[in-house]
Amino acid sequence: MESWLKESGAVGLDDLELANFQGTGRGVRSLQYYKEGERVLTIPCGVLWTVEHAYADPLLGRALRSAQPPLTVEDTLATHILFVRSRKSGYSSLRSHVTALPKSYSSSIFFTENELEVCAGTSLYTITKQLQRQIEEDYVGLVARIFGQYQDLFPLDKFTIEDYKWALSIVWSRGMDFVLPDGNSIRLLAPFADMLNHSSEVKQCHVYDASSGSLSVLAGKDYNAGDQVFINYGPVPNNRLLRLYGFVLSSNPNDSYDIVLSTHPTAPFWEQRQKLWILAGLDSTCTISLTLTDPLPRNVLRYLRIQRLDESDLSVIEVDATDGIINVSNEVEVLQFLVDSFCGLLENFGTQLEILEEQLAVSVYPPGGNAWAAAHVSLGEQRVLRLARKRAEDLLTAAESGRGRRGDLSPLARCANCDKVPEPFMLCGRCRTVIYCTRTCQVAHYKEHRVVCRVISTASKNGSEMK
Repeated sequence: MESWLKESGAVGLDDLELANFQGTGRGVRSLQYYKEGERVLTIPCGVLWTVEHAYADPLLGRALRSAQPPLTVEDTLATHILFVRSRKSGYSSLRSHVTALPKSYSSSIFFTENELEVCAGTSLYTITKQLQRQIEEDYVGLVARIFGQYQDLFPLDKFTIEDYKWALSIVWSRGMDFVLPDGNSIRLLAPFADMLNHSSEVKQCHVYDASSGSLSVLAGKDYNAGDQVFINYGPVPNNRLLRLYGFVLSSNPNDSYDIVLSTHPTAPFWEQRQKLWILAGLDSTCTISLTLTDPLPRNVLRYLRIQRLDESDLSVIEVDATDGIINVSNEVEVLQFLVDSFCGLLENFGTQLEILEEQLAVSVYPPGGNAWAAAHVSLGEQRVLRLARKRAEDLLTAAESGRGRRGDLSPLARCANCDKVPEPFMLCGRCRTVIYCTRTCQVAHYKEHRVVCRVISTASKNGSEMK
């Protein structure tokens, strides 16, 4: 593969090599010193996997153009990869890249039922089940629209549903997405550059040059000879890492839980509410991420305040007013709904957080295995939801007590251990997100708080470093 890439104009390969690393497996090793921001590798346009190149293939392109409706970007790239792998002659250059790709993947669509059950109740569990059904339907459609129509190009023994799932995993885990100057987007796979592993400790460092069509990787930090070179996928939570890439990060500071807020168009006064949602930058259906550092975003409250406005308020309310408490009854209704919803979501998890932590501590799930990874996804989502529930409970207490003023989002400051309102109070010196009334309460709460404290502290540190 490297020889072909060099002949095609790739730059930087002489100072890099593929190697196996403990903890991450195969990756890319630097053979020289690189300063942060220095160009490490450039892969030229002609060797990239893109939809345009798939359609330009003299054999494959004819079949792709005949498909109605046209294949999606993911299906086009997956079909191109399988097509090259299946050819007995020709395509030796591209096939050298395919040969270097992993033979199997550990993303969640390949989990057994028992492995997936470990994260029952998580968004990953639900999405994986949906994906498995969707993949089966999409495969049947591909056979009808293209594979079955051109069996000389797509022998079905080499284009099975398992082959299709493998190729999709290649696209999900190795594809890079970029927005072009004209507002369009491009997804591509870059040979050799796709061997770089992810690290949240480096800056995002892969760039696409729209004028030349080349992909470059810059040093996301200083590297010495012998160091593993990384790229950064961005702030990705474990539920997405496991679904798309097949791995998780312990105590991932980017863990999140996506909630979907939706109102049916037949609901009373839907048109008036929709106008307010749009003015607030929302819509009648919104997906909002709850995170460790912001477990109850303002937009969640804003959406629900609008959803629960009565007829008299709808006729006079200004959109800016929805960014704070409108009235006590509206606020209590919104917050009680959130508390009940978070409690329900947490009850749906197959294994509760404390039990999962104990199971991981005694290696009930083999470290690095599928069940172990699923357990970490469940841990992350439960931590986020517990923080969200606590935040909603505190806000509800403030609203019911009459201390929540119009426009005030601050809950009563309560001790995280005994739930009293302390005065004066002690702030956790590490994460600075919880308070205690005494040192005794801080010590008593340490076992429960320490994991979340570490994760929030790491997230805050990484956030400040990226500014």
